[in-house]
Amino acid sequence: MKILVTGFDPFGGESINPASEAVKCLPEFIAGAQIIPLIVPTVFYQSIEVIENAVKQYNPDVILSIGQAGGRASITVERIGINVDDARIADNMGQQMIDEPVVKDGPAAYFSTLPIKAMVKAMNDAGVMASVSNTAGTFVCNHVMYGILHLCATQYPDKRAGFVHIPFLPEQTVDKPKYPSMSLKMIVKGLCAAVEAIISYQQDISVTGGTEH
Repeated sequence: MKILVTGFDPFGGESINPASEAVKCLPEFIAGAQIIPLIVPTVFYQSIEVIENAVKQYNPDVILSIGQAGGRASITVERIGINVDDARIADNMGQQMIDEPVVKDGPAAYFSTLPIKAMVKAMNDAGVMASVSNTAGTFVCNHVMYGILHLCATQYPDKRAGFVHIPFLPEQTVDKPKYPSMSLKMIVKGLCAAVEAIISYQQDISVTGGTEH
């Protein structure tokens, strides 16, 4: 099995992005599966093109995208990507999409095709705080989640894909003391556990993962 794991470059004035840092630290193999790391620009459309080119080059079985969610305290596995770009800030090319579809005439949303609850359980069992998230936002993270799921649905139905958000690194919160963070070592440990769950489960486990709001 081959798993393409993508992580964004820094954006929003940050000098680092925990997503790209974590992806670079993943081992070459996890539970026998080859891990293919890929750093992706935080740019609308270009991000999807870079991932699509890697899919064509490496033919992975799974595409797992990682993004930064500053303000979240735990690793969050995204349930759904929606067909809208509505950017609070500009991307790294200065583009600030407002109420634009990711894919014109595409469906309203796509659900992750990864075992999201099994991934959360595996991370929690490994001692890493994790939970299911029901919003990937409306910035480039959601753009990539929706775009890659659309790519799989329309061109690669045999491939699975999904998205995971990770917290700030501690060094990013020096000037943001009220924001939670997670060490790179803990993030990598969590992602390794999540990947093991992806390998082990074709179908998700049936446990609660919902919220009241």
